[in-house]
Amino acid sequence: MERVLPSAFLFRWSIPASYRAELPDRLGQRPGWAEDCLLPVLAELDAGPQFATWSVAWNADGLAVAVQVRGKQQPVQCDAANPLRSDALEIWIDTRCTQNVHRATRFCHRFCALPRGSRKGSEPVVIPIPFANARETTSARTPPECLAKSALHDGGYDLAVWLPAEALVGFDPDANPRLGFYLAVRDAELGEQYLTVGREFPIDFDPSQWQTLELVK
Repeated sequence: MERVLPSAFLFRWSIPASYRAELPDRLGQRPGWAEDCLLPVLAELDAGPQFATWSVAWNADGLAVAVQVRGKQQPVQCDAANPLRSDALEIWIDTRCTQNVHRATRFCHRFCALPRGSRKGSEPVVIPIPFANARETTSARTPPECLAKSALHDGGYDLAVWLPAEALVGFDPDANPRLGFYLAVRDAELGEQYLTVGREFPIDFDPSQWQTLELVK
């Protein structure tokens, strides 16, 4: 019998994120924090693409997200002027973990991180993406404190992003240690890999579709 819904959709996932005091100073160092903070590859439940592994860590100053992409045979395709059509890591965060609303609030954030800018050899960039039909809006400005480190090599790339507390409205791990959270990796050659389900569900703008990240210390 053909499955109507993806297996990953049948569960509400709560994923622990480890505390790392050394961030963001050691953001781009591998092996290091990212090797110890791997997230489960839930795409395997539905035999989805598995070309990326991702890691998450946090401290009181912000949140770090890293991805390793493997299996590429072509150069990355990045255009900072058109991030949603670039090879990229996409990050969704709700600092209030409000999973019973269907439109983004001011506590919701979406970032698109490119392993390099528009020109070959240029630095990685982190670009905030506004939400369609948001109930409330946050600034679409990239805070200067956002950091990104990348390493491009044969077969793929490593990308690590630091989102400081100043870039995340409502980020307060002591008062709110649970975040709404979602990830996707988009690649022109390898396709798209999601934390759980893909864009057949309204993950781009609906916080109720995201999962939970537990900030554990």
